[in-house]
Amino acid sequence: QVQLVESGGGLVQPGGSLRLSCTASGIILSNWVLDWYRQAPGKQREFIASATIGGSANYADSVKGRFTCSRDNAKNTVILQMNSLKPEDAAVYYCNVWRGTESYWGQGTQVTVSS
Repeated sequence: QVQLVESGGGLVQPGGSLRLSCTASGIILSNWVLDWYRQAPGKQREFIASATIGGSANYADSVKGRFTCSRDNAKNTVILQMNSLKPEDAAVYYCNVWRGTESYWGQGTQVTVSS
């Protein structure tokens, strides 16, 4: 059974940082692409970052230069380091792993950016 657990969300002031983790069980995460999405109230789910199998990362323009996506294969985890957070970054953040037509989602973690 595949399970993804996100953690690390919380309340942070504008300009602050948070580190989100997505830890997998039931799969070897390094063999899967892992994408990060977020969804703010009343808005569609938005792609923000992707960790490729080769180890590189891609980012949406809205987070480029502020967010960094990396793998910790020893922990079967992908990290999303978020710096210089803005109020518009507030959302529920989800990780999604996929390979071909197979896809799994985590339950989400809330990020609130407010003074």
